[in-house]
Amino acid sequence: MHDSDILPNHPNLAFVEQLYADYVRDPASVPDEWKRYFARLPAAADSVRLRPSFEPASIFHAPRNGRNGRSGQNGGPLAHDIEVEARQDRVDQLIRSYRVRGHRIAELDPLGLPRGLHPELEPAYHGFTDADLDRLFSSRTIPGKSVRTLREILAVLRNTYCRYIGVQFMHIDDLEMRSWLQQRMEASENRLQLSRREQLRILTRLTDAVIFEEFIQKKYVGAKSFSLEGAETLIPLLDLAIERAGEMGIDEIVLGMAHRGRLNVLANILGKSPRSIFREFADVDAELHFGRGDVKYHKGYHADWVTASGHSVHLALCFNPSHLEFVGPVALGRLRAKQDRLGDLDRTRGLAILIHGDAAFTGEGVVQETLNLSQLPAYRVGGSLHIIVNNQIGFTTGPEQGRSSLYASAIGKMLQSPIFHVNGEDPESVAQVVKLAMEFRREFQRDVIIEMFCFRRRGHNEGDEPSFTQPVMYNAIRRRKSVRESYLDHLVRLGGVSREQADEIADRLRERLESELSAASAPADQEEPPARPSILGRVWSRYRGGADASVPEVDTAVDRERLSALLERLATPPEDFHVHPKLVRFLEARRQMARGERPLDWAAAEALALASLAVEGTRVRMTGQDCERGTFSQRHLVLHDAQTGRAYPVLQNLSEHQAPAEIVNSPLSEAGVMGYEYGYSIAYPDALVLWEAQFGDFANCAQAIIDQFITCAEDKWGSFSGLTLLLPHGFEGQGPEHSSARLERFLQLAAEDNIQVCYPSTPAQYFHMLRRQVVRPIRKPLVVMTPKSLLRHPEAVSSLDELACGRFRRILPDVSVEPSRCKRVLLCSGKIYYDLAAKRQELGRDDIAIVRVEQLYPLPDELLEEALRCYPDGTRMIWVQEEPENMGAWYYLRVRFGDTLFRRWPFCAIFRVASASPATGSHASHQMEQTRLVHMAFGMGSRLPRATDHYCSGHPTCCSECTI
Repeated sequence: MHDSDILPNHPNLAFVEQLYADYVRDPASVPDEWKRYFARLPAAADSVRLRPSFEPASIFHAPRNGRNGRSGQNGGPLAHDIEVEARQDRVDQLIRSYRVRGHRIAELDPLGLPRGLHPELEPAYHGFTDADLDRLFSSRTIPGKSVRTLREILAVLRNTYCRYIGVQFMHIDDLEMRSWLQQRMEASENRLQLSRREQLRILTRLTDAVIFEEFIQKKYVGAKSFSLEGAETLIPLLDLAIERAGEMGIDEIVLGMAHRGRLNVLANILGKSPRSIFREFADVDAELHFGRGDVKYHKGYHADWVTASGHSVHLALCFNPSHLEFVGPVALGRLRAKQDRLGDLDRTRGLAILIHGDAAFTGEGVVQETLNLSQLPAYRVGGSLHIIVNNQIGFTTGPEQGRSSLYASAIGKMLQSPIFHVNGEDPESVAQVVKLAMEFRREFQRDVIIEMFCFRRRGHNEGDEPSFTQPVMYNAIRRRKSVRESYLDHLVRLGGVSREQADEIADRLRERLESELSAASAPADQEEPPARPSILGRVWSRYRGGADASVPEVDTAVDRERLSALLERLATPPEDFHVHPKLVRFLEARRQMARGERPLDWAAAEALALASLAVEGTRVRMTGQDCERGTFSQRHLVLHDAQTGRAYPVLQNLSEHQAPAEIVNSPLSEAGVMGYEYGYSIAYPDALVLWEAQFGDFANCAQAIIDQFITCAEDKWGSFSGLTLLLPHGFEGQGPEHSSARLERFLQLAAEDNIQVCYPSTPAQYFHMLRRQVVRPIRKPLVVMTPKSLLRHPEAVSSLDELACGRFRRILPDVSVEPSRCKRVLLCSGKIYYDLAAKRQELGRDDIAIVRVEQLYPLPDELLEEALRCYPDGTRMIWVQEEPENMGAWYYLRVRFGDTLFRRWPFCAIFRVASASPATGSHASHQMEQTRLVHMAFGMGSRLPRATDHYCSGHPTCCSECTI
């Protein structure tokens, strides 16, 4: 071999130096061509350094004459060195191209549609010809041999990144993570060596999935089941993931998924009795489900899984509505609560597995909100496993119409996490990515995404004809045999299993399903395995849902001395803490409240409610945008050192033995965070879990969580929650937005004691209401219209004594007037009370009572009737609200009571005129509207200038005095 053949092929100077050092130690340790080359070098056997012609620094020296000098002339040693380095650089660029873009040509589509070529992955793009394929280059960045031919390097890269697995990981900034992945993938060429036992297990799980779907389609022709056909590899994927989880010491797994494949997962992963599923198909228990329940492919379940090694893992599949991706944050919140209950602060004993559809993952914004929570301290769960079942279609919409990105998983690149794309028709490749994903998650506690490419054999549902819109795709699908058959052919060729053995497995399963179908057709008896609910009985053993009226009110008072001491503690940061100058007066006011020298404001009462619960052993968790300080700078339960920025969580420093009390600012998210807190509340019923909206109308952005989970979960799924929503509400001239928390929507959703809707008017009422939410054994979501201007209203105050005695009162009667003298009774809630009370005092009217309805739902008739019983028959009862006629509580009350309250008192209302928008954007107009509204409440309508709008509901006994 000539020098000209060697030098251009050496990878880089450091590589050549290392080879020469190896040669000096043992000439037989280097390839023959290098041994011959080094033997021709000038004598230097006693040195491991190369001759001057190879020293890197010499490149930058002036050319020297002589045998070992660098002339820089054409064909000289310097030109050789430069060419050698450039050639190796091009190899390194080619290697990097495969790591970055190898997924672009991977065989991911089971339908075999070509993906085309990618120029950066072609050797010619980097200046190589066929003649270069057998040249030696450095491959030290690839595990294994340090020197390979270009052909060998390409084989490793293509096997690793371009077969049935494509990986996106080079977007990860952390070098350790990239190196970790690179080492494990390239060392094995992304192939998992499975034993015969493991292969047989995969085949069995595929058989379970395929035969179950075939049986359903045969026995319930045309019935909706949202079949898993075409994506049956999901079942062995989950099986492998759960087994790996058990090996890693994970005790709890929470799963969230949409409806496609749910029945298969319920039967073959959760172990739900097939006869229970078949009975749901038969729908024979109609009378049990009047107005309640849910379709079978939305239901949750839980079970215990024992791994092959004997480790028990508890599985909980979350119930899920058709709003597909909104279950994601619910599942994460549920897992976080489980971890907190177990004291798993390292987040190593639980796992969330979220199963997504391709169209939903890329199309629904709540996915981004959920992914964003993954590394935030208040929401971390140690990393989630995301599985995208990529059917390559969403209902009838193809990728070209459904997303702007190449992959459905593209949004996942916002995380420092790998994305594994895998062909679902190659179960062993699926096994490899599951192994990698689970190990990466354990190592780095980060989310991992597996995008499994498959297809949907049937339409969106079993009654749908997909070839109307995708004729080419479905022609290809019709020609495909099941993944089980493909994998079986593979195993038969390997000799790992015979077709007879496989048929025996399938036959046993069919016989079992036939037996279960027969049992489902027979009358239900005690031998039928009961369907396990989706809520853990041990967690909820002390609590229940049910009717609010069946649960008596409870004492929520706290000893006055304890309240005083807690408030003093809340106002006393550490001695070395530098309080912000503007908060010095705030803390001093708290200390004055603690001493009884001034009344409590709203924020102080809230702080005492949370603090008293924490020291009594109740966990407190409040999240929301800016809730540490409070949107209106009223709370300050997390102080920040004015000099160092150090945070001091006030509620965490009350007592050595207190329960955790988290007040945490959330990201700018409503649906994701509310869903998370809802999930937390269903797995931690003995905690006070609160979500606060920055303004009440921000809850609009989480309407799916409210409508599909919070208000109906007990009715649909038998699931209870004690989540509290704090929604700032009140008309104060600040414009259409941020005035209304849409009280009317919650009241419209209220039925069957499903939620509580409160609009308290005093700090003491708020204090008792929050404590009642925990102290009572009933668990219902609580929706609270909280104040804005009332936070600092001089009349919206309470004394320590009011917190130290009593309880929450749903109705606050008026004891300041003589009932027999009353001409009218004004009923109201919340902020408007203070406007009405101020006007009554100004007018000196002692013939008008103001009764406050503090809890609008549930509101038992007997409580309201009892509060009004003292007023003579025929006394006008007038509901007064700030909201327009078509908003607020009026429509709800009008439908419930009509024109007459309890057949004794005429009933009408005063409100702003019906409007498409909650409020005016003009502060002056607001003031005029508010003045008219209050004047109307006191029968002063005729004295108003330009009063052209109708402000009264129109009861004949009222309008003669109220209207113009």
